[in-house]
Amino acid sequence: MATVMIVGATRGIGLELVRQYAVQGDNVIACARDTSAASLLEELASSHSNVTIEQLDVAQSESVNAAAERIGDVAIDTVIVVAGVVGGMRQSIDDLDLEAWHEAFSANTIGPIMVARAFKPNLVASGAGNLMILSSQLGASTWPFGGMYIYSTTKAAVGKAAKILSIDWKEDPIIVSVMHPGYVQTDMGGPNAEITPEESASGIRSVIGNLSAEDSGNFYKWNGDIHPW
Repeated sequence: MATVMIVGATRGIGLELVRQYAVQGDNVIACARDTSAASLLEELASSHSNVTIEQLDVAQSESVNAAAERIGDVAIDTVIVVAGVVGGMRQSIDDLDLEAWHEAFSANTIGPIMVARAFKPNLVASGAGNLMILSSQLGASTWPFGGMYIYSTTKAAVGKAAKILSIDWKEDPIIVSVMHPGYVQTDMGGPNAEITPEESASGIRSVIGNLSAEDSGNFYKWNGDIHPW
């Protein structure tokens, strides 16, 4: 039985990851920015005693650190950072919402690294920790389309930060990876997206389950393929 922490667990891929790990029998720490607006997560936790809910706003370092203090020194085998934002609709070069860009950078880039730093002792205590940060194909240099400046750049930046982290932590028992979860039927992806949250979460779990130390620093697709940077 492993202990898994999902950051951004109120809906979509995060909620489905909580469900799948809970059904598997793992202990799940499900983190939500606003626990008062997490009715689906609360319903899931009420039917699974191995799910606990913690308040954690990835965009606020004080919230991240407070969650780490509450959780304490328990060993955590896997931390998956799902939380993130699109950054609004004004993402063209002629109409850029600069305030939204700064906010997205806090949530999509800085926040996941603050989570990594705060929970490193827990991952080390596992002896074989996994840190996975969800990114996007839009953050890759191979993405062939323009626009979406806010979302694309903040996702590209977190990928680079995770790569650096994998180098800095190469002597620690932690595998760091980045994941493109697919084009998923969530609030962000919409109903016409290519895959369901169930498919995405199942693929993510499969990738994590097959990682080894040599894989640290890689960027993956939900189906297990390597995604080019």
